[in-house]
Amino acid sequence: MEKVINYNDLMNKIDKKDKLLLYVMSEGCSVCHADFPRVDALAKKHEMESVQIMVNEIPEAAGQLSLFTAPVVILFYKSKEMHRQARIINFEELEQRIVELKTFENNSYESIFSKKQ
Repeated sequence: MEKVINYNDLMNKIDKKDKLLLYVMSEGCSVCHADFPRVDALAKKHEMESVQIMVNEIPEAAGQLSLFTAPVVILFYKSKEMHRQARIINFEELEQRIVELKTFENNSYESIFSKKQ
């Protein structure tokens, strides 16, 4: 997982990648460090582009992305936030959402959020 250290680089990644997993950590957060290997493994398993930030180092990201706690995992699809988990990470749901992202490749943005019949 790539570490991003400034806000502009983070926004470039979000804007340029069709699919992106963002993992947000905080300095001194033991849960963040405990969850990181599992999130990283899921991203690698599903060949998901992923980046990690330390929210303390990029305070602008905290305000712009509404990062009020840590850890936070956000999945982006074509620059739009598709899924977010904060504080307590449900790894089964996270993996399910990552798998769903693979099916979106041939669909429009609107179809992602429409109810299945």
